[in-house]
Order: sequence, then structure tokens, then C-alpha cells
Amino acid sequence: MAVQEAGHSVHGGGCTCGDCPHGAREGHRRAVAEFGARRDELASGRGLPAQIAYSEGASRQWISDELTASARAVAERSRAAGAAWLHRVWWRTLLAVWGCAGLSLTVLAVTAIGTGWGPTRTAALAAALSAAVLLTGAAWLHRAHGGLLAPVVGEDNRLSTSRVVAAAWALFAASSVLFLAFRLAVAGVSPDAPGGGPGGGPGGGSGLARGAALLVVVAVVCLIAVVVRRVVTVRILTQRVQKVQADHPRTADLLCDDGGRGSFTDTQYVLVGAASLSYAAVVLVRDPGGLPRLPWSVTALALVSAFVYLAGKYAEGSRPVVLSVVRAREPGDLDGPIRTGDDIEIRGAGFVPPGAGTPDRLARMTVRIGPVHVHVPLVPVAGGFTNPTDAGIRVPVPVDVEPGRVDVQVVTAAGAESNRVSIDVTD
Repeated sequence: MAVQEAGHSVHGGGCTCGDCPHGAREGHRRAVAEFGARRDELASGRGLPAQIAYSEGASRQWISDELTASARAVAERSRAAGAAWLHRVWWRTLLAVWGCAGLSLTVLAVTAIGTGWGPTRTAALAAALSAAVLLTGAAWLHRAHGGLLAPVVGEDNRLSTSRVVAAAWALFAASSVLFLAFRLAVAGVSPDAPGGGPGGGPGGGSGLARGAALLVVVAVVCLIAVVVRRVVTVRILTQRVQKVQADHPRTADLLCDDGGRGSFTDTQYVLVGAASLSYAAVVLVRDPGGLPRLPWSVTALALVSAFVYLAGKYAEGSRPVVLSVVRAREPGDLDGPIRTGDDIEIRGAGFVPPGAGTPDRLARMTVRIGPVHVHVPLVPVAGGFTNPTDAGIRVPVPVDVEPGRVDVQVVTAAGAESNRVSIDVTD
């Protein structure tokens, strides 16, 4: 009985072991807390073995190795939590879909009070249920990858702003066509025919002239999504953009860059797209005789926002750049040339790309000094690290580097290589 109770407490809904989907999130939180406590302890000088406490270089290397091993354990927990989140979130997307379908039914029932149900409301309800069924099938097929989130998640495991906006417009257009199809089936009157508009009067129709603006917007935003994917892929391959994988998608990805900072181009694209889509929905509700007739001013606003977003994708990104390499000097040291065993300070920009500030990714940074690859040591302080940073890296010159003129190059956690800067190493 005691064993059964223990097993239930460990692997139930409140599991904290981190070895099963129930406890992956809690296990990640616990690993992060333990890493932070260990980092702060080592930053204060406590916890060092007595055998290496006398040597500054040995102490720094031991601390870096210890934190690197702990950071890798945290990263494993994080990946497990991300996989469990994707496995768990797919049915939540179904709840959202069927919740919207239920909300549509409620709105149709409330607005039918006093006016009667009518064939238009029947067609709207049938279109909502049909779209919900189709989306449910898509979510089931992609249940291991987040359900309905799978088509809008980029290769970096983040929500893609361009794909979300394009998917929203495409879903609205498809739902409008379904509504018109069911309305034709229920009412038996073609929207293109004279008198097919609201109330049987002229002005209806789902022809090209009526839906041209909507088709233009849908075509442009879908094309933007395809072009952005191609642009980002090419810029990664040419090392003009640095990308690192996220643990799992977040809603903030729609409005922020990879580092979690607010992005103007992404935010305006989402806001303008949401406003334009809301306007189109209101037009369809007020005039259900055909595809919504968008004003060209609203269409132009949506297109300008889309091209601003695309221009932002072309403009963003940078590769690591080494500006200078100097000999690191401690207070009280004499000035002199760079010798093997000395620390060098590499100054530049772009060493820590957005999203690569986690300890496990910082530990992946490497400096190539001549033919020798030097892993960048982690130097902790309370709450973070002083080395490496986005603008500076400090590494020792190993004894395997031959005296003479050698090249120094930085390799970031994203795999991008910086330019080469030559230094003179003396005996």
C-alpha cells in the first residue's frame, strides 16, 4: 500500500520527478532553480574544491565545466518540457475551435429572437460546424506537433507571425466560401443571380468585382509567408542571420523577436491584420449576400503593413563581428605582449544572438586561435554571467598555440563564424 501511494504521489498529476510528461514542466523548474542556486554559490567563491582554490585559472576552468554540465542538464529538462507541452496543447486547440463554434451558435440564437431563424443563420451555423470538423481532423493529424499550431510554427520552434496572419486570412476566406455554399444549398438562390443579394435586391453576388479586394489581401499575405520563409533560410545559410531553436512556441513570438524583445514590424503586422480581418467579418455579417466587399483603403492599409513586415525581415539580423583583440590586464599587472597562458579580450558585436542567452548555449561558444579551438569559459556572477557577453569574450591563450602571428575567430552558439583578426603571440 505504501509503495502504491508513493507511486501515485510521484507519477500523478503533481509529479515532480521530471521523468514523465506529467512532471516535465515541474522538473524543468526545479532544475532551473538548482542551477541558479549553484551559479550564485560559485560566484560568491563557495563550493570550490580545496585542491584548485589556490589557482585562479584552474578555479575558473573548474567552475565553467561545473556550470556547463549543470546547464546541459537544465537544457535536457527544457526540451522534455517543450515536447510534453506540444503533446498536451493539441487538445486545447480543439477546445478553442469548438468554443468558437459554440459561441457562433449562441450569437445566432440570440440574434434570431424576434426576427426568426432563417436560411442565412442555418448556413452560418453549418459553415461554422463544417470548419470546426475540418480543423479537428487537421489537429488530430498533427497532435504530436501541437495540433493546429503545427502549420504556423517555424523551423526554429517559434510561432511564425507571417504564417499566423496568413492562416487567419485563409481561414476567414475559406469559411466565407463555405457559408456561401451552404446558403446556396439552403436558400436555393445563387448569390451571383439578380436579386441574390440581401433581401433579394440587386447588389449581391460573389463575383470577382465584389471579392477582388479580399482575394488580393489573401494572396499577398500568403505570398509574404512563403517569401519570408525563403528569405530567412537563405540568410541563415549565408550567415547573415543567427537563429537558435526555442524550447516551445509562445504567444509572445507573434510580437517579439527571438530574444523576447518587442518587434515593431511584427506588432504592426499583427495589429493591422487583426483590425482589417475584423472589418471584413463585420462586412460579411451585415451583407451576407456574397464575399465581403472590402474598401480599397482597408486593403491598401493591409498591404502596406505586409510589405513593411517583409522589409523588416530583410533588414533584421547580423553576423558576429570581431573589432579588436587585446591582452586582458588585471589591476597591478604590467603591460606587455600576448603570451601563451595570458587571457585575451575579444571586442566586437553579435557574439550572443537573440535567444542564445541561456547557459547551455553560452557554453557552446568557441574561439579559434590559430589551429586551436578554445571553449569560452562561463564566469558567473549573482543572477547571470560576465563572460561571455554580446560585445566581449575573454579566453586564455592555450600553450598549444605556436608563437607568431595567428588568427582569432569567434564561433557563436548558432554556428555563425566571425571575421578573422590577426594577433602576435610571443614566447
